[in-house]
Amino acid sequence: MEPVAERAAACRAVAPVPPQPPAPEPPAPPDATRLTSLQLLRAHGSGPRGLTEEEAARRLARHGENALPARRRITRRRRLLRSLRDPFTTVLLCLGVLSAVVAAWGTATVICSLVLVSCVLRVTGEHRADRSVGLLRALLPTTATVVRRAGDEAPPQAREVPVGEVVPGDVVRLGPGDLVPADVRLLRATGLSVHQQALTGESAPVAKYAVQEPGAPPPGPFAPPHLCFQGSSVAYGSATALVTATGAGTRFAAAHRAGDGRRFTAFDRSVHGISWTLIRFMLLTPPLVLVAGAALHGRGLETLPFAVAVAVGLTPEMLPVVVTTALARGASRLAREHRVIVTRLPALHDLGAVDVLCLDKTGTLTQDRPVVTRALDAEGRDDPEVLRWAAANAWWTLHLADLPVPDALDEAVLEAAGEEAAGEEAADGPEGIAALPFDPVRRLSTAVVRTPGRLGRHTLVVKGAVEQVLDRCALGPDERERLLGLAAAEAAAGSRLLAVAVAERDARPGEWTHADERGLTFRGLLTFGDALAPTAADALGELAGRGVGVKILTGDHPGTAAQVCRDLGLDPGQVLTAEEADRLTDAELGAVARRTTVFARCGPGHKARVVAALRAGGHTVGFLGDGVNDLPALHAADVGLCPRGAVDAVRESADVVLAEKDLAAVDRAITAGRHSGGNIGTYLRITLSSNLGNVFAMLATALLLPFLPMLPAQVLVQNLCFDAAQLAFAYERPSRAVLRRPIRLRPRGFLRFITGFGLINAAADVATFGVLALTTHDTHASQEAFHAGWFTENLLTQALVMVILRGGRHAAEGRSTGPVHRAALGLAVIGVLLPLSPLGPLLAMGTLPPLYYALLATVLALYALVLVLARRRHERAGGAV
Repeated sequence: MEPVAERAAACRAVAPVPPQPPAPEPPAPPDATRLTSLQLLRAHGSGPRGLTEEEAARRLARHGENALPARRRITRRRRLLRSLRDPFTTVLLCLGVLSAVVAAWGTATVICSLVLVSCVLRVTGEHRADRSVGLLRALLPTTATVVRRAGDEAPPQAREVPVGEVVPGDVVRLGPGDLVPADVRLLRATGLSVHQQALTGESAPVAKYAVQEPGAPPPGPFAPPHLCFQGSSVAYGSATALVTATGAGTRFAAAHRAGDGRRFTAFDRSVHGISWTLIRFMLLTPPLVLVAGAALHGRGLETLPFAVAVAVGLTPEMLPVVVTTALARGASRLAREHRVIVTRLPALHDLGAVDVLCLDKTGTLTQDRPVVTRALDAEGRDDPEVLRWAAANAWWTLHLADLPVPDALDEAVLEAAGEEAAGEEAADGPEGIAALPFDPVRRLSTAVVRTPGRLGRHTLVVKGAVEQVLDRCALGPDERERLLGLAAAEAAAGSRLLAVAVAERDARPGEWTHADERGLTFRGLLTFGDALAPTAADALGELAGRGVGVKILTGDHPGTAAQVCRDLGLDPGQVLTAEEADRLTDAELGAVARRTTVFARCGPGHKARVVAALRAGGHTVGFLGDGVNDLPALHAADVGLCPRGAVDAVRESADVVLAEKDLAAVDRAITAGRHSGGNIGTYLRITLSSNLGNVFAMLATALLLPFLPMLPAQVLVQNLCFDAAQLAFAYERPSRAVLRRPIRLRPRGFLRFITGFGLINAAADVATFGVLALTTHDTHASQEAFHAGWFTENLLTQALVMVILRGGRHAAEGRSTGPVHRAALGLAVIGVLLPLSPLGPLLAMGTLPPLYYALLATVLALYALVLVLARRRHERAGGAV
């Protein structure tokens, strides 16, 4: 029991308070979808006059602040502990502990130092990225207009309150440009349309209106027309609404909480596969050394340090440091040069492995605004007069109806007609008399203008949905069906439509009403398409050239999505709708998804299911989204991307935050990922093939020699030298060939590579063993000379492997400069000079005869030739180096 005030504690000491029963769970909130407005007001204990200030304060204390639940931030300590769970890091720590047990303190110190450095680098990079994303956190609206009363009998007053103080039961007022502060039920609305793109991905405003007795709710959580939700904003119109949910109870917050589980990504799959391959080798190596030493030479536990050193020699000790450095450099370069923030460092590797990118078309392939594509007369022929009448309607409706901003379609009409030209024509041509603004229920807008050249006559210009306009035209049944067929054909081609009709009336001083919209003459159709993003076509070509397939997952009409693809030069093929996908099993969907480019009418669940099906089929999938409806797919993908302007919940969940929703930015991020991933892959292949070859040779010679082929201290120094040189891989520039295809570390192919080239390396080591046997058997202290000769040969062969197999841009362009080349040169110099230096005797390495160096040069020349031939054969077979 929690402590309270001292007096209460003293009272309890005298008379213990019996345990209290648990507090009952709060009742479920009323169903705002099905109840009538009056029932909902009563259920919330509210009314049209709003809450009293006293009641609002009580509810604020009970429900809490109207704010999204704060996502728990990961502390540096937790990040450090999480980085220790990396498989390679775990293996290294185990080897470090084992080295300490056998008193190999140098080996244990070096291993633990490398682990600590890599963990610190990773934690620092991810913490910096997390802090950058925190600075991008969007602010919710700061104030909201609520109707409240000072007391029960006081009159209601509208006033501004901080949005955090809005409570369930509040009556709020909404106007153009307002952000919806909570989930609300509309009580009254006038011409209301809201932007719900952050919630549903819909680019066009959605009509909302009050419904007194709701029927069956339409499909989709954000579809009911009488409900508005936190995260949306008012495009135009006004409304009075009842707050039904705040804070954690809103649907926006529910989506914010969804999918917090960590994905098992492409990086995880690659690392785990390679890790377990190495773990098997390392677990097998020490027992073999111990058994062989005991059976052939009668050695006991004195060979345990050597066995541990051999296992350490197989382990890529620098892997955590090289991987973290390569990823951190790539992330830093992206942030500095392209303002792209990588929130999870391994996600940069996943970007390099992406071979399928899923995205919505709105805002990525298109500019999130419509454009007029054609103006057609009643026969389907181009007719500029239709556009002229539509522009007059848009112009005078905007000015006479006192709208704050034009509707998106009206804006497109004015832009197509030339807004300045439309204004000049309105000033010099027909004068506007009255306007009836767009009504989301009627789906029409009407402007009344003086008929040009005809005194005493006015012209009604009506523009709106095709069916609504045709219903008000003087048409026979056959003509109406023909025009509906013409409109259907245009809609099937992916166009949005507006119909235009006119009618002349006698001038009159009275008001014009909706009843005057009858007996119209049909003038034609306006077709609208999506304005294409200027960089989309080029970016699609770049992604295709890099082996990345693009999948369009959209909620739009199939024809609209297909037309956008064709306009961008992307073959849409057979479009798959959400209804068709629902009839497929997961396995069938995976097979269909591989050959499908466009998925239409998709909801959040459909997008996530398509992404999961692609991943199950072996693809590495990236998903680009910015709305709450994209969260399930974002979590289902290997790597989630979002623009900086995405909603807060998406930014916190994404692995990569782009400066803008632009495919060119995605292409740059993928290039950076392949840069880092290519360096990591090259490092692993070269290091492990060299290490494996050395282990094979050590095991073979340990069985033949009466002494250990290398002392544990010599193995440690050799590994330190090679490790220091390997850090250069994090700074290498990959060749263009590496950037043209996804970077993947497949365990089977990887194992074939390191085994093949490891055997070549082992052959060179065994040849060197023959050279040493020939040149050192008559020398004094042959054991020390043998150690020196093999130490030199190992570092020289490792330097050759780094130069010949590095596959960087310098190698591809035939240049001899670059960080890897310089590191290999330094490694070779150490290999030759260290045994001859004063450090040689300290490490029990003796002097070698000149004949050894001559014969070693021959072995190394042959080794380099075989490496070059093997590399070319490997590349011809389609393998990566």
